[in-house]
Amino acid sequence: MSDSKFVHLYVHTDYSMCDGLMDVGKVVKNAKALGMDAVSITDFMNQCNAVKLYEDGMKQGVKPIFGIELNVYDDTRKNATERFFFRIKLYAVNLTGYRNIVDLQSYGYQQGALDHVFRVNLSWLKNYSDGVIMLSGGLNGDLAKFMLSGREDLFEQRLKYYRECYPNRFYFEISRCGRPQEEEYIAMVMDKSVTENLPVVATNPVMFANKEDFEIHRVRVAIQDKVTIHDEKWVHPYTDQMYMRSQEEMCELFKDIPEAVENTLQIARRCNVELSLGTNYLPKFPTGDLTDAEYLRKEAYEGLEERLEVIFPDEEERNRNRPRYLERLEIELDVIITMDFPGYFLIVMDFIQWSKKNNIPVGPGRGSGAGSLVAYAIKITDFDPLPYDLLFERFLNPERVSMPDFDVDFCMDNRGEVIKYVASKYGRNSVSQIITFGTLAAKASIKSVCRVLGKSYSFGDNLSKLILSKPDVTLKATLGLDPKKEEYRIQEFVDKYENDEEYRYIIDIALKLEGITTSHGKHAGGVVISPTVITDFAPLMCDEEGGDFKTQFDKHDVEEAGLVKFDFLGLRTLTVIHWAVDMINERLEKAKQPPVNINRIDLKDELSFELLRSAETTAVFQLESNGMRELIKKMQPDCFEDMIALVALYRPGPLGSGMVDNFVDRKRGNEPIAYPHPDFQHEDLKPVLGPTYGIIVYQEQVMQIAQVLAGYSLGGADILRRAMGKKQPEVMAKHRITYAEGVKKKGIISVDKAMKIFDQVEKFAMYGFNKSHSAAYALVTLQTLWLKAHYPAEFMAAMMTSSRSKWLMRFMKQPTAPRNC
Repeated sequence: MSDSKFVHLYVHTDYSMCDGLMDVGKVVKNAKALGMDAVSITDFMNQCNAVKLYEDGMKQGVKPIFGIELNVYDDTRKNATERFFFRIKLYAVNLTGYRNIVDLQSYGYQQGALDHVFRVNLSWLKNYSDGVIMLSGGLNGDLAKFMLSGREDLFEQRLKYYRECYPNRFYFEISRCGRPQEEEYIAMVMDKSVTENLPVVATNPVMFANKEDFEIHRVRVAIQDKVTIHDEKWVHPYTDQMYMRSQEEMCELFKDIPEAVENTLQIARRCNVELSLGTNYLPKFPTGDLTDAEYLRKEAYEGLEERLEVIFPDEEERNRNRPRYLERLEIELDVIITMDFPGYFLIVMDFIQWSKKNNIPVGPGRGSGAGSLVAYAIKITDFDPLPYDLLFERFLNPERVSMPDFDVDFCMDNRGEVIKYVASKYGRNSVSQIITFGTLAAKASIKSVCRVLGKSYSFGDNLSKLILSKPDVTLKATLGLDPKKEEYRIQEFVDKYENDEEYRYIIDIALKLEGITTSHGKHAGGVVISPTVITDFAPLMCDEEGGDFKTQFDKHDVEEAGLVKFDFLGLRTLTVIHWAVDMINERLEKAKQPPVNINRIDLKDELSFELLRSAETTAVFQLESNGMRELIKKMQPDCFEDMIALVALYRPGPLGSGMVDNFVDRKRGNEPIAYPHPDFQHEDLKPVLGPTYGIIVYQEQVMQIAQVLAGYSLGGADILRRAMGKKQPEVMAKHRITYAEGVKKKGIISVDKAMKIFDQVEKFAMYGFNKSHSAAYALVTLQTLWLKAHYPAEFMAAMMTSSRSKWLMRFMKQPTAPRNC
């Protein structure tokens, strides 16, 4: 280490959840500020930090040292009553060591919990010791226990085992942070260091950044332990010395043992792990003698022909339309193959087709993937993108290399069966769900702080109720200290903070704790499928039985580490539709009538639209709220395009912008239709904006306007759309120049008028919605509307069965049954 005199090797972040106060970024930032060339994070029983530590360390010029504090169970003692838990720390010397640490802790989780406690067994260490340095764990280790209790025999026996596991890679660990028996233990360690010829290393247990954060830390731990800080029975094994001490402080603290400080640098020099990030790997899909590209092309062409036979039963009409479908199919296939994504499409195709064959309902589409004709041809989606001008480039942009991302809705009750199928196909140890982290939001931080400080429930509840119930609200914004969120400022909250010391004390603590990680769960739909075992890419956590895998890396980090995320989402509405159709077809079979195929209903069905215009949409997917019903009454939708727009417009942004009122007025004939504005429009935009009466509703329309007026490719237009949504002035200034040059080159409109349209597009781009998603979900909406209009008894029976308490109570309160029920 060039300039450092000491580096921290014992740091907990908030990923430790039990006691860490800093996030990974703050640890790295503080280490750099203290002049340290390296830092290790040793979170308790996890490496959730690894990708962020590597990325932040590389950016800041601080060498990342991958470590972990393990909870070890002494399974080697014959007498069960003599077995106990203790802690050690491990560090990766090289990539082999990193993978051994990942494998060891993951194996510990896979073996399940012991008395509700996750651990690794002492006997396992030897099998995972190559490329690993061990620290004894200080006062929390087994060697300290043996020394302080006078069990020299057990000490010698255990030390022999560690030296065998970690030859020339074992260090005695010492700390001075104001705990009982520290000096007694250090004296014993120094003797053993000489007699055993083993090095000693100094650590400082870093739980928070600065000494003055100790009180904040006490509150954080009390929140996690679900106690008040005044509880006399509460054991709080922390001191105010557990902060990120400077190099000078550590050198002074161990001036009698300088080699212990110097050895931190030795360990930092020995640990050299480079992670390979940013390249994604997929399992190989079985394609026989064909390549992935050949297999996908074959499936796509055969699948498209099957689709066309259904869309155009008349052969002559089918022959007329086939060329435009084949042209689009070939364009998409070329992009998919060039970007090397055939395997991804085949994997998704396989588990969706398996689901359908096994009577597990799958949604017609979700997200931008519904805009792909290839996906429609191979039955990933069930929505034809061509009639509604859905764009493939919104899903997969050939000018912006990123993984495709199909979001797939499954019947809520059987989503788990699909994941089991994938695990059986690719291997149980190659499939995992993804971790999510729960953090303290503004309201929760206030309530939690009040609780652990011993305040009454009503005190904390009343204070938290002053904070707006918005997903992005913060305490800083509530205090009026965030200029980007001035609308969230609450004067009464500010007054309490400024004029009352009690409230100020509580809010100051809550400000420090807001956003801290307090728990972990599972991503709602994220599943990763690895070409080898998951632990080649990410460490795992499990439930107490050792099953229900989830990666320790979140959805961003797991993809950075090389895995590809697939979204297996559960949608209750699909379950309702499935049950309703089963009941309907059972009745029709008895009556010897043809069955209902919900995927082939008439999208112009008049009875369905009559019910829609009545706004009697109880139990209809996406259309239940009072606000939505009011919009339906105003809009009076009479075609499927209107339904797509209805789904896209009923959101806070469009509703607050005035564009919804403009849409309604234009549709109802109360305002002239222009493309997009009476003062600056162009007839060539009519095909683009016609379905929405000249209003820019969709992201795809933003792309198409750039294509029509300025000659953008759809890939380039998608990059422009993204830039508009991010509102970055410097980036937008460059795009304005590119757009103006394109307008000049194309020459169908004056630059002045085109720039006014650009300004109009930029204004509404932030409100634009993904039409592919809106269209696919509008189809699910229409399916529920159709069922309610044509088969109300079965539909409502299925709805009440699905959400029994909710729906039974709702209908019991109604004086009369709803129309068509």
